[in-house]
Amino acid sequence: MTPAPHAFDAPDAFDTLAVHAGAEPDAESGAVTPPIVMSSTFAQDGVGRPRNGWEYSRSGNPTRDRLERAVAALEGGQFGIAFASGSAATATIAELAGPGDEVVVGDDVYGGTYRLFEGVARPRGVVPRYADVSAGGPGVAAALHAVLTEKTRLVWFETPSNPLLKVTDIAEAVRVVRDRAGDGRRPLVVVDSTFASPALQRPLALGADIVVHSSTKYLGGHADTVGGIAVTSDPSVAERLRFLQNAIGAVPSPFDCFLVLRGLRTLPIRIERHLANAGAVAAFLAARDDVARVYYPGLRDGRHAHPGADVAARQMRGPGGMVSFVPAPSGGQTARDRAVCIAESTRLFTLAESLGGVESLLELPAAMTHLSVAGSPLEVDPALIRLSVGIEAADDLIADLGTALDRSLA
Repeated sequence: MTPAPHAFDAPDAFDTLAVHAGAEPDAESGAVTPPIVMSSTFAQDGVGRPRNGWEYSRSGNPTRDRLERAVAALEGGQFGIAFASGSAATATIAELAGPGDEVVVGDDVYGGTYRLFEGVARPRGVVPRYADVSAGGPGVAAALHAVLTEKTRLVWFETPSNPLLKVTDIAEAVRVVRDRAGDGRRPLVVVDSTFASPALQRPLALGADIVVHSSTKYLGGHADTVGGIAVTSDPSVAERLRFLQNAIGAVPSPFDCFLVLRGLRTLPIRIERHLANAGAVAAFLAARDDVARVYYPGLRDGRHAHPGADVAARQMRGPGGMVSFVPAPSGGQTARDRAVCIAESTRLFTLAESLGGVESLLELPAAMTHLSVAGSPLEVDPALIRLSVGIEAADDLIADLGTALDRSLA
């Protein structure tokens, strides 16, 4: 039976967990803000007898342990495994597929994920197969049945996706994968929930095997650290990922773990503002005649209605803080010309890669974060602008975009 959306298993409310998970006072000093354990190695009580299990910070570190426990709690999972970046988390999970295995990948993913599967996984014998598994596509069941084989090891998708904000029905995807597998080896369902964060979406509660985040983004929330984390409740998957984490060694520093831990404590209130601002920005863009397309899962009516809005409303606590749009060509200006002008004309929206921080950012994915998919079936519209809507005053952000849009018409 598929768990109901938002089925939080922890006894405390999410907002309470965000403040306290992994942040219990230091046992030795009572410090309310736990100390950052920067040591690379730890004294042992005897040969082969590490004190409290700590021996070397690549294998395990008290500060990293706090972060892993905290994000696992926020996701309603049992095991958290932290990495030096979101790409390191992706690469490590991809190691669960070996030569001859296939990986089904959603057809709208971060450019670095495509680069990893095509440039690293494929040369070692893993075959990626891409499919539109979103609510606006041919249907999750039809899309998955067309690409699932007895060789499929992983089913990997982002929801909402990057940069088109496609929404996939997680519970339905899990059901199809499990029904198709029957008594055979079942592929693992991996959900990249970076655009949602656990404040808005809990993929494990919907049946996913692994949820992965770039903790650089909403979890950290302040554009001052780089990291990644995977969460699972499957002991065998966790054991393998921990082995790979240690063997490959792409682990975050204790200080980076501390920064993400600090960010988690304000995640719920930041997300509230991201939601409010993104909704206002999306409505503003949708009302302009010189905008050809707006992608936002919170738009349910009008010409920019999102095909996955109903699914998003069912499995998420809000449609998120990301908005993408394509300006319309106008006055001899191509859509691409206008997009470049807009991107270079804003005052508050900073032209930069990344997302999920308190500050508003914008970028042209085709030339920036998704340059690696150029010429592929996943190629991005060169006029698409992706917005990470921050927590500034909504009226200021709208005025900034309005000025840039008007300037691009000149």
